[in-house]
Amino acid sequence: MSDKTPASVSDFDAETEERDDAMIGTALRWSLVVFGVIGVIGAVVAFVLTRPAPPPPVKETKLATVEIRETSKVDIPRVPFTDVTESAGIHFRHENGARGKKLLPETMGGGCAFFDFDDDGDQDLLFVNGQPWPWDKESDKETEETRPATLALYRNDGTGQFEDVTKDSGLDMSLYGMGAAVGDYDRDGRIDVFVSAVGTNHLFHNEGAGKFRDVTGEAEIAGAADEWSSSCGWFDYDSDGDLDLFVCNYVKWSREFDESQGFQLTGGGRAYGRPQNFEGTFPYLYRNDGDGKFTEVAEAGGLHVRNPATNVPIAKSLGVTFADFDEDGRIDVIVANDTVQNLLFHNQGDGSFAEVGAIAGVAFDMSGNARGAMGIDAARFRDNDAIGIAIGNFSNEMTALYVSHGDQMQFMDEAISTGLGPNTRLELTFGVFYFDYDLDGRLDLFAANGHLEEDINRVQPSQQYAQPPQLFWNCGREQETEFLPVPSENCGDDLLQPMVGRGSAYADIDGDGDLDVLVLTSGQVPRLLRNDQQLGHHWLRFKLTGSCSNPNAIGAWIEVHFGENIVKRQVMPTRSYLSQSELPVTIGLGESDSVDRVVVRWPDATTQELQEVPVDTVVAVEQAAER
Repeated sequence: MSDKTPASVSDFDAETEERDDAMIGTALRWSLVVFGVIGVIGAVVAFVLTRPAPPPPVKETKLATVEIRETSKVDIPRVPFTDVTESAGIHFRHENGARGKKLLPETMGGGCAFFDFDDDGDQDLLFVNGQPWPWDKESDKETEETRPATLALYRNDGTGQFEDVTKDSGLDMSLYGMGAAVGDYDRDGRIDVFVSAVGTNHLFHNEGAGKFRDVTGEAEIAGAADEWSSSCGWFDYDSDGDLDLFVCNYVKWSREFDESQGFQLTGGGRAYGRPQNFEGTFPYLYRNDGDGKFTEVAEAGGLHVRNPATNVPIAKSLGVTFADFDEDGRIDVIVANDTVQNLLFHNQGDGSFAEVGAIAGVAFDMSGNARGAMGIDAARFRDNDAIGIAIGNFSNEMTALYVSHGDQMQFMDEAISTGLGPNTRLELTFGVFYFDYDLDGRLDLFAANGHLEEDINRVQPSQQYAQPPQLFWNCGREQETEFLPVPSENCGDDLLQPMVGRGSAYADIDGDGDLDVLVLTSGQVPRLLRNDQQLGHHWLRFKLTGSCSNPNAIGAWIEVHFGENIVKRQVMPTRSYLSQSELPVTIGLGESDSVDRVVVRWPDATTQELQEVPVDTVVAVEQAAER
């Protein structure tokens, strides 16, 4: 037994251990199963408790009817413009002095003026010219076949044919000219000429018989020799019956500073400079003292606007026009500035002006940014008293159309809503002006375009140096867009040929009642475009002569009443860029062959009513003497 007992105990212990291990294994498996089940249950519970609430049941509702606005279908009238530059006897070529150094003034010039210098009833023509730079004259020696670049005066024979009468006229002067202003400043019945320039400006007195005399010195109107003057215009700011003169100055410029800047095109050679790199300036305001002399009063008149942070001059002025924007009987001044805010000078009636451009809404674009503004015009282009200020801007900046609402000194830019903005965004616009090219009674808009850089297409594929002018037909407020771009099939190929456009102006050169167009260029030949419309529309032309007011009636308004229409137009030659359009005012009547009455509101606030005015004729109106 002693041998078996140990063995039996050992076997028992082994069996017991195996049985215990089996039981423990079974218990462990069941524990894992239980824990797994508990985990699953917990996960299910957690999912149920944390899942997002189901969306509410979809309720179908009846959608409102949406009216889709359709573009109005309008027929743009066919009015062909024909290039008659050469056949009309115009052989002028603008000289900008460009010889490769790329100095900023070379990009900006090209102004003109339509005016009746010989008082024979038709519109003659002055071209403002530049000249070669003095340091380049050795390479531009005059030969027998050439003559110095000068101003150019052309006499109109009344049919639209022009004769060059520059020689011995007194206007055969060489200067680096920019713009012109025409007006009878001494009340002798003859229209005089002021020419702005890079350097000394000049005033030419009309002596009669086709002769002009330089009276700059005795009139004390030369300006500073180191200034660069641009657009300019005559107006009677102090309501004393004679014409005063406003002159824009652009930037502080010198050859040395320009060449030292090292302007470059991307990936290329030297480029023309940016106005941001040059200091601003102040304008000139010359008060007419009535004895052939002028006093410069810009600072005393509140026209010296400075940057409040730096105290330097703000203005970099290229365009100017005048109107009584708030109808208080005093003429105001609006100035288009390049890369800085536009300025609106409100006439205070005491010889001074208050600058209100930002308050009035014309200083910046809708985002509060200044634009590269050049040409400008202001007119009542709708059938109400609202004034629209059109300003041509740099490429990739839309032409502005600031329209007055309610208070005449509050404006809103309506370029987009009128259709003008989207169609002018790419172009670099200089000369802009309103005129009724189809004589339907609504003012249309013309724009002269052209870039500064000959090689701009190499760095900006969307841009070209020569750009086509643009003509916008005013189709009326009842249409979805007011200004429609006129295609070549409606205006002819000649008008839309690309060119390096700068100044532009209009006049009836051939006496047929419709308005013809002149476009100046930088360094090239101009383009004279004859209006060949055959629409059968009626018209009136007014030639006003002031007695108590200034002799050219600049600033007067003409109201023509016919049927339910009241058309209002201002006598204002200063418009566009560096240029002057004719003094007579053309008003289209459309199909109306009669007018009910005409009211002239003279610059001195007196009114004069005309009765039984025949249509399709020129009406000469002299201001009635004071009673």
